[in-house]
Amino acid sequence: MPKALIDFLGYAIYFWLNENEPLEPVHVHVAKGKPTPHATKVWITRNGVRLEHNNSKIPRNELKEILNFINENKDTVIVEWATRFGRTDFKEK
Repeated sequence: MPKALIDFLGYAIYFWLNENEPLEPVHVHVAKGKPTPHATKVWITRNGVRLEHNNSKIPRNELKEILNFINENKDTVIVEWATRFGRTDFKEK
């Protein structure tokens, strides 16, 4: 089940609440239209954000804006992740 955090440029940025066990590190999914568990995935790291894959096929110029937006708001994402999942592990490069 998705949990929308925010809409940006018409894209939903969200957590997938029934994440796998063990729980993956902090990340968000991005999709236009119906959220799916296989949408574009962005890791939140200690130093910023990292694109895992662009399964939603977001155009490059929009993807760049979305990644910048997520990076600018990563502290909020981390707090929301901790609220939902109870911890904040980070995937590092």
